Amino acid sequence: MNPTPAPSTGVLHFLSQSDAVGQALFFILVIMSLVTWYLMVVKSVSHVRMRGRAKAFLSTFWNSSSLEQVQNEIVTHGARDPYSHLASHAIHAADHHAKFGPTKLEEAGGNGEFVTRTMRKVIDEETAKLENGLTVLASVGSTAPFVGLFGTVWGVYHALVGIGMSEGMTINQVAGPVGEALIMTGLGLAVAIPAVLGYNAFVRYNRVFLSRLDAFAHDLFAFLTTGHQVELSESKVRAMRRLRVETGGDK
Repeated sequence: MNPTPAPSTGVLHFLSQSDAVGQALFFILVIMSLVTWYLMVVKSVSHVRMRGRAKAFLSTFWNSSSLEQVQNEIVTHGARDPYSHLASHAIHAADHHAKFGPTKLEEAGGNGEFVTRTMRKVIDEETAKLENGLTVLASVGSTAPFVGLFGTVWGVYHALVGIGMSEGMTINQVAGPVGEALIMTGLGLAVAIPAVLGYNAFVRYNRVFLSRLDAFAHDLFAFLTTGHQVELSESKVRAMRRLRVETGGDK
């Protein structure tokens, strides 16, 4: 008497044996994975380009002889990074307020107050741009394991129902469908782990980048209001150098 052959197993077999709910959960996880990797690749490329443009603008800014020369460079090449965007709006706000004074409620107050509000608005806009897509990564990282777990529970339920309706089942025939159902849990983890790692990496990058942008805004405000760069204490200089070393800013 020939032994009972073990049933075929695998992802495709699981999908063929699953119902509409199981198949829908599987394709939801696949879509989550595609969206995650798309966002990670796009944001990584965008950050590399933005970092290069920001470095070039900062070099131009600190090597310029006046703010007028900086403004001419921005007009010529455009504001293509957060630093040049901030400088362009701040310089324009200072010139506009000096020439025409406060003509609207949003321009009320002194020149320094108006420039401060303008720079704060630009920093908020750049922060929103940097955080674009992070909500999706956080949502995928938190929900994908549960979607996979639900798919496993659903698959095990149907496997057990099928086993209960059959006669003369062997351990191989029982383990196959149950093992296939565990594919969903593994897939959920495979989708969630890159999303969580990518989210944490982008959050850290944004925090470091925005802290540098805020420091630049402080120096720019000093130039616009006093014409001189703010003098840094020795301890602050050491702290900024240490931050650049830790974040690879000196490379």
